[in-house]
Amino acid sequence: MASMCLSISSMVFSKNSQIKSSDLRIRKPLYSSRSTSMPVTTVEQPVVRRSGNYDPTLWSYDHVQSLSSKYVGEHYVARADTLKDVVKKMIREDRNVLSTLKLVDDLQRLGIAYHFEEEIGDVLETIYETFYITPDKWEGMDLNVKALGFRLLRQHGYQVPQEIFRDFKNKTQNLKPYILQDMVSVLNLYEASYHSFEDESILDEANEFTTKYLKENLENINEGVSALVSHSLDIPLHWRVPRVEAKWFIHHYENRGDRDLTLVELSKLDFDMLQAVYIEDLKHTSRWWNNIRWGEKLSFTRDRVVEHFLWALGFEYLPQFSHGRRTLARINCMLTTLDDVYDLYGTLDELEQLANAVERWDINAINDLPDYMKICFLGYYNTINEITYNTLTERGFFVLPYLKNTWMELFKTWLLEAKWYHNGYTPTLQEYLDNASVSIGGWVLLMHVRCLLSFSSIEEILQCMERTKNLIRYSSIVFRLADDLGTSSEEMARGDISKSIQCYMYESGATEEEARMHIKSLMMETWKKVNKELACMDSQIPREFINCVTNIPRMSQFMYNEGDGHGHPAITKSHVSSLLFNPIQEIK
Repeated sequence: MASMCLSISSMVFSKNSQIKSSDLRIRKPLYSSRSTSMPVTTVEQPVVRRSGNYDPTLWSYDHVQSLSSKYVGEHYVARADTLKDVVKKMIREDRNVLSTLKLVDDLQRLGIAYHFEEEIGDVLETIYETFYITPDKWEGMDLNVKALGFRLLRQHGYQVPQEIFRDFKNKTQNLKPYILQDMVSVLNLYEASYHSFEDESILDEANEFTTKYLKENLENINEGVSALVSHSLDIPLHWRVPRVEAKWFIHHYENRGDRDLTLVELSKLDFDMLQAVYIEDLKHTSRWWNNIRWGEKLSFTRDRVVEHFLWALGFEYLPQFSHGRRTLARINCMLTTLDDVYDLYGTLDELEQLANAVERWDINAINDLPDYMKICFLGYYNTINEITYNTLTERGFFVLPYLKNTWMELFKTWLLEAKWYHNGYTPTLQEYLDNASVSIGGWVLLMHVRCLLSFSSIEEILQCMERTKNLIRYSSIVFRLADDLGTSSEEMARGDISKSIQCYMYESGATEEEARMHIKSLMMETWKKVNKELACMDSQIPREFINCVTNIPRMSQFMYNEGDGHGHPAITKSHVSSLLFNPIQEIK
């Protein structure tokens, strides 16, 4: 683990560690440099602490603890099992390739494909070997089959080349948007294009063409397809959070003319049964948050326990990951609180003291901290030790040194950003991203995920870190860029450090609109790197871990798509209610 942490550190600090005070580009003078012959009288200045003026929480402790669900017990389990048996037969039925692909797509978007992984794997393997493995099969293939198959197969790790679309321009010359099949084909090609790697020019052209075509012809299609197209143009399917998409798609599918009533019933029942699991996970997290008392004692920070749990749910929604969600929700709470300390509240001396206390990992270090930091450090120290104890007793290995070192790298990046702020320094965009790819918190989150999964030794955990370091880095960059697009204007207005948008403006002379377009383009290019890493991923890496890595940027785009959904909980209030509080079968 020591070597792993060093590799992260060198990746983040390779440039920053060489920065000298004489090299800093100063935005504004902080102190007067004029000399005077008058005697100097030192006057202790009061500490000025900034505030984010964050909205209060929308969800009281008593409200969360009062939640319950009736969708538990053997009756619902038995009914779900009966429906699942019917669906398994549907998947195995002998049908044409397009019908099979559409069924697999529907199962995934309805959020119930995890029940049928073996059956889906078998049919996709057959389709790949029959239709996609050799170029001579592509020539006469329908565009819809090509596009839908390409997306699903790449998603499941099959190496389908972009050249399958080399004639897509010929295929789209005579398309008529008022013909349902034609519009669906273009939509599927649009969705397929978001699974591209770097330098796949055919898919880049397909993305440009389909985006323009769908926008121009949105008014020429029926209401059902129009809703699907608008939904996809807002955020493509590949970038959407699975559980949020399931909630939306269940209602859309139910109104489709070709819906299958078995799938409607199973998806709704499964949604509500999972919601019952989430409610218990949330209540457990809420009790921890109430006991740690950070929301009460550290009133300058964001009290977001419900939203933090929503993040954890977005990372992995499967029922067997219940303990992981509870742990990640705690980590999210601590990340946000400590980030607020470093971004807003602490003086530079205090922030250095806290970083030193974390590095020493000595409870006696608390004596050197101001009162509010005593609360921060003790709550953080106890929580990480509890997670370590549980891992030791349940899994048999001691992870504290590895967790502590990963957290320490995070504190270093926060401290560097604080120094940038106090020195009035604007980093280059590359400097900013080198640091921000760690300061956003993805490395810490995923180190905890590793310790929760079925590894048999520390060595396996470290190997997982090494094999996935590029994937984590790219995922974290998308996380950071999406956050900046949603929050930077408000944060700059209150005087925070420059974000990616402002760094690019300062460096290039671009307008804010031009800078935002550049950051969106950079996010698109980084997603291509994520896709490539996923395609090359070792089959020994647990699927739950891969899900968490790729769902982190999806959650960030969801939370910040309409503004700062984390800072302003009213933005995500309806999603919280529909995903966590209100059963889908009882919504009229």
